[in-house]
Amino acid sequence: MNESTRALNFPNHLPAQYKGRRDLLGQARVRLDLAGEMLQLPSGERLRLFAPERVIQTFSPVRMDDGEIRVFPGYRVEHSNTLGPYYGGIRYHQEVDQDAITALAMLMTWQCALVGIPFGGAKGGVTVDPYTLSEGELERLTRRYTTDMALVFDPLRDIPRPDVSTSEREMAWIMDTISVNRGYAVAGSVTGKPLAIGGTQGNREAPGYGVFLAIQEYYDRANKRLHGASVAIEGFGKIGRVAAQLLDQDGAKIVAVSDRSGGIHDPEGLDVRDLLQYVQHHRDLGGYAVAKRITEAELLLLDVDILIPASLPCQITKSNADQIRAGLICEGANMPVTPEADRILNARGVPVIPDILANAGGAIVGYFEWVQDNNQLFWTEEEVFSRLKSLQLRAYHKVQRRAERDGLPLRLAAHIEALNHVVQAANLRGLYP
Repeated sequence: MNESTRALNFPNHLPAQYKGRRDLLGQARVRLDLAGEMLQLPSGERLRLFAPERVIQTFSPVRMDDGEIRVFPGYRVEHSNTLGPYYGGIRYHQEVDQDAITALAMLMTWQCALVGIPFGGAKGGVTVDPYTLSEGELERLTRRYTTDMALVFDPLRDIPRPDVSTSEREMAWIMDTISVNRGYAVAGSVTGKPLAIGGTQGNREAPGYGVFLAIQEYYDRANKRLHGASVAIEGFGKIGRVAAQLLDQDGAKIVAVSDRSGGIHDPEGLDVRDLLQYVQHHRDLGGYAVAKRITEAELLLLDVDILIPASLPCQITKSNADQIRAGLICEGANMPVTPEADRILNARGVPVIPDILANAGGAIVGYFEWVQDNNQLFWTEEEVFSRLKSLQLRAYHKVQRRAERDGLPLRLAAHIEALNHVVQAANLRGLYP
């Protein structure tokens, strides 16, 4: 174990509980422990699975528009390369810290393993409120962070992708910075890029499409119809907007959505096309006056058939889980339901389609982009979505079989399948030296 990993002070034994709602690393430990117990993994094997292989921290100085120099903490956690190169998003958010990024990197390992793409997990981020920066400041921050990670980002070692508050724009800046320093275009160094510089068809729609597929499959297997089902979406961003559009087209009724400006609710159903046009022109829902204003907390407690938490972690906790009235929760965001909330929801019979399964569309299509860039052979939109659907549904069926066979919640079944894949690969590769 390297020095940066030792600095995290990992315990010799994984704890049974985590410390507080915001302890994402503790939540990841709880879920690893539960799945590890089911697989009868020794404590040393669990610790090996828990500990990241490398933690990199940077402090990036950036000249602001007013001439002042500010220094932004940045991180990249490489959790596992057992199955292939490290892969994971870059997020810009004021709550980014080392523990949170470590937990999310671990989650990425399980997601890649579950859906069967040959990547390991990583995650990166910068501690910043991106909404307080100008476009020029964001570009300078992105390029400086990328330069500080020059020995980390590489198409055969560690590949970034978009995450919270990053998009095609930031990925283009990252790709260009790497390419300028290498002296040639390195399209495969990052995924989630614009089409014009090596991006892939379906990139923007993939995360939300994956959520839609998971809900559609759940309803099909339950012999239910999506037509007329009421849906609330907490987080009307990259995932929530696409999921809303697809569910609306399939006949579901989107009754509430929210973003950083708050939420709106209409029990008769919102005009999704009008919402999408409004957000495209105004960036958020703040001035949308066609429906009743509600808070995000109120949205989570609406009496709906389907609830999609698609913004940030820890939205459904022990304090509100017993008040949830949704018939199904599908996690569009990473870790929006805490382990304590999981126990409450499971006891109440509220099914949860877990994040590593539901929001895997972005990771899958990112892998497709990487393959296309490295082979300089690009697929049609139809080919991309066909392959995405195949991988996502194969993973869903695998999780469903495990859940039904062992009488488990979908989340635990998904983590067991993912861990089992990584453990088998690690055992085959051995421990060097």
